[in-house]
Amino acid sequence: MVSAGDGRTRQNRGATPRRGDAERNIAAILAAAFDVLSTDPAASMADVARAAGVGRVTLYAHFSSRAELLQALVQQALEETRQLLEDALAVDRPADQVLAGIIHTSWRTLDRHRRIRRVALAELGPEWVAGEHDQVVARLTDLLARGREQGVFRSDLPLSWMTTTVYGLLHAAADEVDSGRVSSADAPHLVISSLLPALAG
Repeated sequence: MVSAGDGRTRQNRGATPRRGDAERNIAAILAAAFDVLSTDPAASMADVARAAGVGRVTLYAHFSSRAELLQALVQQALEETRQLLEDALAVDRPADQVLAGIIHTSWRTLDRHRRIRRVALAELGPEWVAGEHDQVVARLTDLLARGREQGVFRSDLPLSWMTTTVYGLLHAAADEVDSGRVSSADAPHLVISSLLPALAG
């Protein structure tokens, strides 16, 4: 006879591999979606499933729509950026030097995701995309406030405007790269050279 406790143990033992399979499937789907949508913004969910090596049933079990899949891609990129900012804020250096370092490192993330950003803006809308940036904006605002205290950033402008300036210039650089007017390799230097004098205290 199998007791209730034995049944629970067997069920729990079976749950871990299933969770592992689900996590692997999600990782494969997100990686494939990133590659496919970066190459072809009009790619279908079926295209993503084929690239990920999963069936459509599996794909839709994790992401019920293309919009939900796009949202997950945006959130993944933002989490990477948020972690970069957290690491940078832990460094004991002048805030302007930290910001320059962040631009170099975050540019690589933005450059990788700029095509996904374009698709997300078109399909999810700029309001949704902007709303997802809250945690990243908060960390960046903390850095700018620290720079004010250190005297390396100006204090005559609202912090919110200074944050908007940083984001606006980064995304403008991404648009210039998309247009072919600026190379991806030159973009971070151009952003830093334009931004730091504008923010300097």
